Amino acid sequence: MDQIRIVNLEVFSHHGVFKEENVLGQKFLVSVTLYADLSAASGTDDLAKSVNYGEVCHFIKSEMEKYTFKLIEALTEHLARKILVNFPIIEKIQLEVKKPWAPILLPLETVSVAMEREWHLVYLSLGSNIGDKENNLNSAIELIKADDMCRVTKVSPFIITAPVGGVEQDDFLNGALELKTIRTPAELLVFIQTIENKLKRVRTVHWGPRTIDLDMLYYDNEVIRTDTLTIPHPEIKNREFVLKPMCEIAPNLVHPIYGKTVYQLYQDFLTE
Repeated sequence: MDQIRIVNLEVFSHHGVFKEENVLGQKFLVSVTLYADLSAASGTDDLAKSVNYGEVCHFIKSEMEKYTFKLIEALTEHLARKILVNFPIIEKIQLEVKKPWAPILLPLETVSVAMEREWHLVYLSLGSNIGDKENNLNSAIELIKADDMCRVTKVSPFIITAPVGGVEQDDFLNGALELKTIRTPAELLVFIQTIENKLKRVRTVHWGPRTIDLDMLYYDNEVIRTDTLTIPHPEIKNREFVLKPMCEIAPNLVHPIYGKTVYQLYQDFLTE
């Protein structure tokens, strides 16, 4: 991917653990590598199709002057995420914040924190079988769209499916969506659970009825196994209400464990 590099942008601001740092301020040096597809800009010589690095520099200065952080770790995270959100062409960022006047009472050239952040490709499954099902799904989608750290890029048609798990209940309306996010998997899980709570999801019966059900299916090409999250979702290959909508938006997406595309998994399901 193409890169734009900003090296040692000097900003005077008021970040630090000590009160004197917050009051008196000090010099910081910020270096940034911006990753983006610059082919349109290089082919047309049109600044509107590139990243205006002057605007990025002034944005960094403004953000650093607007807030006060105790830790340069928090400052670096804030800058990385804000730049990704506010400059849509940027896909990934490497950012280093240097603190040359760090008050440690020992000679040093600088202390710095470096981070890499990027937009991640994620697929979610949506389901509802209580109340106005279509409105429930659309409300969940709108809440995701309203979050500045998520960009919904594709939404499947909704389908009606019979419930699974043996609990007597109404049919479900299901769908799937593709999004880009700068949230980590753990952060995204908390975020979608917050949406479920807003839409009055109640967890009383396993595989029981619900106003909204949001499941993370894929997160990039990652395989994650924790106490709270399993990615890819372990039931993908067994659920038509997942596979059929996913075939509408990502039929060629390859499962990182099975090595099969969504379409192939769906064909396997239909022939079993």
